[in-house]
Formats: sequence, C-alpha cells, structure tokens
Amino acid sequence: MTDRERMDAGLLYDPGEESIMAEQMPCQELLWKYNHMGPSEYDERQKLLKDIFCECGENNFLQGPVNANWGGRHVHLGSGIYANFNLTLVDDGHIYIGDGAKFGPNVTIVTAGHPVLPELRREPLLQYNKDVHIEENVWVGAGVTILPGVTVGRNSVIGAGSVVTRDIPADSVAYGNPCRAVRKIGERDRETFFRDEKIDWDEIEKNYR
Repeated sequence: MTDRERMDAGLLYDPGEESIMAEQMPCQELLWKYNHMGPSEYDERQKLLKDIFCECGENNFLQGPVNANWGGRHVHLGSGIYANFNLTLVDDGHIYIGDGAKFGPNVTIVTAGHPVLPELRREPLLQYNKDVHIEENVWVGAGVTILPGVTVGRNSVIGAGSVVTRDIPADSVAYGNPCRAVRKIGERDRETFFRDEKIDWDEIEKNYR
C-alpha cells in the first residue's frame, strides 16, 4: 500500500511523504485567502466557504482565523453552523459537523494522532487519522479540544475547557478533563438559562420564534 492508501485506511503512515505534501500544501491557499479577507467582504467569504470545504451547506459563519492542516479539504459542514475565533481543524482525517452546531473561541478538533511507542515517533514520524463526528445542534464551549475518533451526539453541550477523549451521548451536558457526560438535558433547562435565571418564554416566543 502507498502512504496515501494507508492514510485513507486509518493505518500508520508517513504524513511527510512527498506526494502527500504536494497534495496538501495547495489546499491551504484558499483558507489563507479566507483568513485575510476583511469583515466587510461577507458575501465573498460566504462564497469562498463552498470552495474551501469538502461539503458546505447554507448560512454558515466562521469567524476567522480558521486553521486546518488540509485547508478544510476533509471537513464536511452542514448548514447554520457558527464558529467563533480560532477554530482549529486538524483535518488529516475527515471531520463531519452537523446542522446548527456552534463553537466558542479557541476550539480544536483533532483527527490525527501518533503512536505511543517511541521508535515509531522517530524519523519518519508516523501518524494515524480517525474521523470525528459532531452531530447536529451541538454546542461546543470555549477552549474545548476534541480528540481523534470521537462522536459528540446531537443536541449535546460540551463545557468550556473540556478535553473530549471518548464519545458523548446525545442530549447530554458534558464537561471536564477527560470530558464526561454529567447529566441529560431536561426540564430544568426549559426553566432556567444561567444558574437560577428564568427563561422569559413569553418574550422569547414573541421575538425569536
């Protein structure tokens, strides 16, 4: 198998192999252009997102800078996605982000890893990739790191600063290092939005629904 075939199969491979590097480097050009466009160039930036990512739905807003190993080539975006500053996508493997997902600042999603065995981390530094899935309507707080092979289930909330090493079930509030599901989203969340502050449903329904 070639290194490219091993990469696609999720096996250990050399990411610095010449043909892989030749394919990877041009992918970063469009993302560089996106990151250097001004805030007033909103429409142009929106159009460019369609060219940057492997798949890209509608009404996505990614506040630059956005960083990606493969320039977003292996990133699949749904629609209605928002990301604050400094989203980092280590997209050597594929990253799937569902509709309505939201990301706070300084979130990192990692698909690439390296073996623990020391001799496999000498030259060449071998690597493996495992896809990450962020399902629809997930909210990822500031400073979260999501590691290779993880799935975050739909509607779940990941608390700020968490390191997500394992799958998080749907409809969960999860946080910590390592991140763990602490509770299910439930009736209390229909009553309060921050500590004991009540949701003013009448105004919400009138103004936002």
